[in-house]
Amino acid sequence: MDAIPAAQTAKHDAPDVGELFMGFFILGLTGFGGVLPLARHMMVEKRGWLTGAEFTDLLGLCQFLPGGNIINMSVAVGLKFRGIPGAFASILGLIAVPTAVVIGLGVIYGRFADDPVVRHLFGGLAAAAAGLLISTAIKIAWPLRRDVLGLVIGALCVLAIAVFRLPLLPTLLTLAPLSILLRSRQAS
Repeated sequence: MDAIPAAQTAKHDAPDVGELFMGFFILGLTGFGGVLPLARHMMVEKRGWLTGAEFTDLLGLCQFLPGGNIINMSVAVGLKFRGIPGAFASILGLIAVPTAVVIGLGVIYGRFADDPVVRHLFGGLAAAAAGLLISTAIKIAWPLRRDVLGLVIGALCVLAIAVFRLPLLPTLLTLAPLSILLRSRQAS
C-alpha cells in the first residue's frame, strides 16, 4: 500500500558517461522537432534516471535558461550525474547526428548549388518558409486586431527588420521599452 509507482521513483543507478552519451545520441537520432516527450520517456520511464517530478522540475529550470530546452536538459542531466564530463557527453550525444546531417547536407549543397533544379528547389522552399512565417505572424497578431498600439508596435518592428534591414536586437531594445512606456501611459 505504501509503494510509490515506478514512474515516480528513479529505478536505476546513476548513468555513467557512456550511458549518458548513448541515451542522448539515440534521442538525437530518433527525435525531430518536438523531442521533449521522447526525452521524458527515455529519462523517466525507460532508463529511470529521473523521477517524473525531477524531470518536471528540471524542465522548468531548462525553460528559464536561454537556449533550447532539450539542449539545456542534456547538459543539466549530464552535470547532475557525472559533472562536466557527463554534461559534455550528453550534449555531444544529442547533437552528433544532427550535426553530421547538417554537415552532410552542406557538402551535398556545395556540390550541387549551381544546378538549376536545386536553385528552383530552394526557391520553392523559401516561398514555403515565407508562407509559414506570414501564417505565424497572422496567428500572433490576430488577438491584437483591436489593439491599435500593439499593431503599431508590431508594424514598426516588421518595418525596421524586414524593410529597413535593421538588426533585431537594437530594434527590440528600442521598441520594447517604448511599448511598455506607451502602454503604461495608456493605462493611466
